[in-house]
Amino acid sequence: MAQKQIDVLAVGNVVTDVFIRLLDSEATVEKGPDGSRLSMAYAAKVPFDHSEVVPAVGNASNAAVSFAKLGFDSGLVANVGGDAGGREILETLHLAGVDTRFVHINLDRKTQSHYVLWYKEERTILVRDSVDFAYHWPRFRIIDIPKWIYFSSVGKHDVEYDDQLAAWLDGHPPVKLAFQPGTFQIQTGAKRLKKLYERAEILAVNREEATTISGGNHENIHDLFDRLHDLGPKVVAISDGHNGAYASDGQNRYKMPIYPDPKPPFERTGAGDAFTSTFVAAIMKGATIEAALLWAPINAMSVVQKVGAQAGLLNVHQIDQYLRLAPSSYHPERMQ
Repeated sequence: MAQKQIDVLAVGNVVTDVFIRLLDSEATVEKGPDGSRLSMAYAAKVPFDHSEVVPAVGNASNAAVSFAKLGFDSGLVANVGGDAGGREILETLHLAGVDTRFVHINLDRKTQSHYVLWYKEERTILVRDSVDFAYHWPRFRIIDIPKWIYFSSVGKHDVEYDDQLAAWLDGHPPVKLAFQPGTFQIQTGAKRLKKLYERAEILAVNREEATTISGGNHENIHDLFDRLHDLGPKVVAISDGHNGAYASDGQNRYKMPIYPDPKPPFERTGAGDAFTSTFVAAIMKGATIEAALLWAPINAMSVVQKVGAQAGLLNVHQIDQYLRLAPSSYHPERMQ
């Protein structure tokens, strides 16, 4: 059977998350001038509740699974090792309906793992950059060229990979780009990734990232929008935690509240990825930014009710059900 054209190809790192559920009595959160810190006993044996392994996660992988759940033919460009962890990731993605043809298996490398210290509903993630993987943009047959690229976090040593993708996009004008820059891409600076920002159909960041990328005023959402649009993206989405989210197409700007949690969040990993991928999915289906803002917070709300970034992802029918049950206050508000 011939392969179908991929609707959206997510690009970025894929890892296995190892969750360690800390006991409430064995840690504290200390607030200081530089933010909150998780505090635990030092040089001691610290009891914990349980651990849980969640394979095939990461910004791009989470998005690929979300797109598949929402009815798209989605694929992933990423690297795994030739070990049991890599095989488990591939199997997990396959079961989720994600095309793994472009996941490169590095036979002599180990698959990357992150360790998640899960305290109450929040988490602190211990990460290690995947310096062992050599990233190279794949060659595609004409039939393999996707309609959309969803580009997210890669490692700090992979700036040349960003350049390879930018050059490929220059040669394929019909392909649309959704850009969710990761930590190291943001640190690289907007000037260094100028071509990607200019090429983006959609740029999705949180408010702190918007401030860092643009150099704008954190307290002035209009200033952040103005500066981010000046970089080139047609649509900008800015998430803002409990304060909701904002979106702009350069002419119209909206503020959107969060969807009410049916119960207190269980674990917050992946909420941002769920919001962004669902916002992009709605745009891919032809929705306005207003309609996309109605969808996206619902998937984010659902994800925080489960462990990990993917267990709570919803399909279109489930999102529509939540929309029918939404309170009257749940709607986008045009900003002046």
